[in-house]
Amino acid sequence: MLVALDELRRLNRQALTLAGFQEDEIKPMLDILLYAQLRGNLQSIVQFAGPGMPKDPEAGEPRVIKETPLSALLDGNRNAGMVVMHRAMGLALEKAVAQGFGMVGTRNTCQATAAIGYYVRHLAVSGFIGLAFSGSGKKVAHFGSYQPIYGTNPLAVGLPTLEEPIVLDMATSALPFFKLVAASMLGQPLPAGVALDATGQDTTDPRAALSGALRSMDRSPKGSGLGLLVEALTGPLVGAAFANVGDTDHNWGNLILSINPELLVGLGEFQRQMTALREAVKSCSRLPGVKEIFLPGERSDQRAAIALQSGYLEIDGQLFRRFREKITGP
Repeated sequence: MLVALDELRRLNRQALTLAGFQEDEIKPMLDILLYAQLRGNLQSIVQFAGPGMPKDPEAGEPRVIKETPLSALLDGNRNAGMVVMHRAMGLALEKAVAQGFGMVGTRNTCQATAAIGYYVRHLAVSGFIGLAFSGSGKKVAHFGSYQPIYGTNPLAVGLPTLEEPIVLDMATSALPFFKLVAASMLGQPLPAGVALDATGQDTTDPRAALSGALRSMDRSPKGSGLGLLVEALTGPLVGAAFANVGDTDHNWGNLILSINPELLVGLGEFQRQMTALREAVKSCSRLPGVKEIFLPGERSDQRAAIALQSGYLEIDGQLFRRFREKITGP
């Protein structure tokens, strides 16, 4: 069904208010959630239609617990992942402006950071290369195992060009966790080959997968290797839980980096060469039936632009009704 963006914003604001967040927290969270929803990432709708996203009653202000001119480590103080990562993004940008490079790690949160492409895109629009990595609860098995040991462990990279940034935002699991939850809520089967049940058998039943594990992104050691990489950068490096070590239900970690191209070739030259790279890829010879070559994030940006122009976004009707009823009542 088509949903008016104004209604979507209103319902998200209402849901965040009911969850206990204050206005200074709600504003960045709304921006991040709308960015995600415009690009087909419906984490908040799935979350609010299901268990909700209540603010931890013990949550406090994120605080810097270690800092250098190039880096900072943030204790999230049990606040929402989006609030903490937004703060980390700002700190990384400040340091990159001053020093050419900024790296900020976070720990002690237990809610999703939503689409981490948001954060690296913000850095890329500002003229910096952005990289982000996000840890979460354990749901993904390493290659050759059926025990969940990694989070879905997304990574994102934002690259400035003379036009729109190129943004790669991907989970290292075969299926994003929110899509698994949505399939369970709607009673829809999963694609074949993305999940295992609790005994290690392939399953397309989302409920069986929730008690089992997701596979890595390419069902191979390479995908598991990327999952391990993100686990290391969002666990041991920042002092958060990892694998099955520590409080994996509450102490999730993240890492964000901001790099000034002036450290090497300069921003203008990098933007020109990135634009040339974009054009070279877009002009590649196409296989039969392929109408257009897409770069990372390009189709998502097109979807967002269409929605912003029309004022409406297409969302699964059953899912949206459940989302609305959880907020406003039947």
